[in-house]
Amino acid sequence: ADITLPHALLQTEVAQERLRLCAEWLESDGQTPRPETHRFNTSDLYKVMEGAAMMIQAEPNPEIEAQLDRIIDIIARAQRDDGYLYISHIVGNPEPGMGERPYSFLLHSHELYNVGHLYEAAVAYARATGKTKLLDVAEKSAQHVNKVFFEGDPNYNDGKPVMQAPGHQEIEIGLVKLYNQTNNRLYLNMARKFLDIRGVTFVPDGELHNSPPYAQQQKPVAQQTQAVGHAVRATYQYAAMAEVDSLLGTDEYSRALDAIWHDIVDRKMHISGGLGAVQGIEGFGPAYELPNKHTYLETCAAVGNVFFNMRMFLKYRDAKYIDVAEVALLNNSLSGIGLNGTSFFYPNPLEADHGHTPRAGWFGTACCPSNVSRLVPQVPGYMYAIAGNSLYSLLYGACATTVHLDGEEVRIKQTTRYPYDGKITFRLDPNAPQRFKLHLRIPTWASSQFVPGKLYNYTQPSSGWTVSVNGTPTHAAEQNGFVVIERIWNPGDRVEIDLPMPVKASTCIPEVEANHDRVAFTRGPLLFSAEGIDNNGTVQRFFINPAQAVDGSKTATLETGILKGLPGITLPAKELQKEGSVTEAQVKLIPYFAWSNRDRSSMITWFGTTQEIAEPPTGNHELKFTGLNASHTCIHDELESLRFPRTPDASTDIIPRWTSWPQKGKPQWVEINLGEKKEIRSIAVYWFHDHDGVKLPRAWHIETPTANGWKRLAIYNTDEYSRLADAYNTVHPANPLTTDKIRIALEAQPGAAVGILSVDIEEK
Repeated sequence: ADITLPHALLQTEVAQERLRLCAEWLESDGQTPRPETHRFNTSDLYKVMEGAAMMIQAEPNPEIEAQLDRIIDIIARAQRDDGYLYISHIVGNPEPGMGERPYSFLLHSHELYNVGHLYEAAVAYARATGKTKLLDVAEKSAQHVNKVFFEGDPNYNDGKPVMQAPGHQEIEIGLVKLYNQTNNRLYLNMARKFLDIRGVTFVPDGELHNSPPYAQQQKPVAQQTQAVGHAVRATYQYAAMAEVDSLLGTDEYSRALDAIWHDIVDRKMHISGGLGAVQGIEGFGPAYELPNKHTYLETCAAVGNVFFNMRMFLKYRDAKYIDVAEVALLNNSLSGIGLNGTSFFYPNPLEADHGHTPRAGWFGTACCPSNVSRLVPQVPGYMYAIAGNSLYSLLYGACATTVHLDGEEVRIKQTTRYPYDGKITFRLDPNAPQRFKLHLRIPTWASSQFVPGKLYNYTQPSSGWTVSVNGTPTHAAEQNGFVVIERIWNPGDRVEIDLPMPVKASTCIPEVEANHDRVAFTRGPLLFSAEGIDNNGTVQRFFINPAQAVDGSKTATLETGILKGLPGITLPAKELQKEGSVTEAQVKLIPYFAWSNRDRSSMITWFGTTQEIAEPPTGNHELKFTGLNASHTCIHDELESLRFPRTPDASTDIIPRWTSWPQKGKPQWVEINLGEKKEIRSIAVYWFHDHDGVKLPRAWHIETPTANGWKRLAIYNTDEYSRLADAYNTVHPANPLTTDKIRIALEAQPGAAVGILSVDIEEK
């Protein structure tokens, strides 16, 4: 609320400005400047607004509320009278990927994706403040969409109903929230229709990003049995399927949902709760393809995993779904945001060398930071659930609230240090003695494995858990992963649950080749990793005997630096030396979500258990690249500085750099020689600017060598050549790229030079 939200609102000012220019263009009948085109950055603004609304609901903030009111006024002005809201088509400057006219390229235009996030923000703001201006915009949009897609509007698609599902799912979830807020059955029916026409009325016939599985269009959704394609799109769809089924009281999607859920937890989910191992499609690969260093695990996919499993719980009332959601929330999702609240990850690998791409203050494609900005404020709504006279405690954490059971108020206060400690105390205060059922979740991690599914198992049995009421142990039976205590509760009753948190070692089933002879360590619901900064060099040099490590483990609270207050683990291990000898060692671990919050260093989560897997130590300060060349380098600057492995603090950092000063307004280039052909996963550039003679570039792109010279690199369809300050501007090749050289081509602003502080090239 104090740091991330203001930062995120600041980063979405570009989207706010586009909406303002769109509004002015409409009001002037096209006489004012048109905004720059973009497919989806308004969705980032809407997600941040949703998170801000939920923060306001938890704790009023007049300043943020006033800021949101100003943004809402602009959004309302930017909407066409008929309800259409997509800037580039409104002002008439669409680019490839948007279609020539509204709704003509739904596979990638993001038109419905954007408004879906608008609907979620509108509902959140109405609940938080009672104000309905944004809700009115959302309903106007939804009714327009219904007319165009399912009835026919003479102004769109020649009057014929479009009858096509969006390439990127999201509107379905937004429509369900509109229904829950307004009780207008139209919106729930629309969500159902968008689900039921997917893979029916339109099936793409291309490859990769235009293939049927990429956007889950390979079959009707009720017939799908495997998690395929883009992981974020997929989990949003699965979440909507579960919720629509629940609200309609049907089982139309039950068989598909059960099969897909098992496909994920039995074959395709990383131990961190991360989904989408394949970088090129940001999505699911074949069964058991779960690499550690060269995996993707987009933050948004983990957020989608939380959404999906929370809704599966609401449909089936089984704690196993909360167990998956908790692991995804506390590990992969939280890894996506730095401990400073203003730095973020897009991918979340489970292993990295010293040269890994560090956290960034924002991204050109900013779905991940904006998604985390709205996920964290949703967590209070996930703590408890109510059904009749049953109160479910889903997530554990210190909190207080009031619920209504059979119309009677019950105040609940939960005291705990969870997830760092497993002792949890509830104080229950009904207004008067009242009979109800209290369901206490016994997490999967407290039994034989860290997370549900067939993939991961502990090497040693778990310790027992205990539950007591007013100091008296209770032995209630488990039902669907919950201990159920039914009694007449009196004001002041205390319930204590103790979930022991010893260090546990997990192995992976043999089908996952990446984890052969490897072991991962957890404590409670948290996954742990080792970083080189704590272990005097690259951590791949360690190998560990699981039984000895668990028996000899020591846990202590970290006491210094940005990690202060987090739990740390020390394990006995063996260490491979450079000359090949082996010595006894101790390896220090931190929670996985907290890695990459200090200086660059290596990281590992799945440790080898044999010497053959361990890698000899390497220095943490090896230079990047084989060589560099540039069109021009300022006499006071150092082109070679771009080989230093480092992360700038800001674009104004006074550190060695490359600039083209004093050449102003001229095209420039920086050529990087990799020494040998390498398969490239991503390229990231951190700009230098001094607010004077050196400024951010007007435009830039990557080039690769061909027989006929240099060729512009085609990038992933949701990437862009962004020009963000104080952040790595990252692009991914649209197609597999193997090369020994790249060139950064820059277009300078008039009257200014250009500059670079750092370049990161990540290999596959």
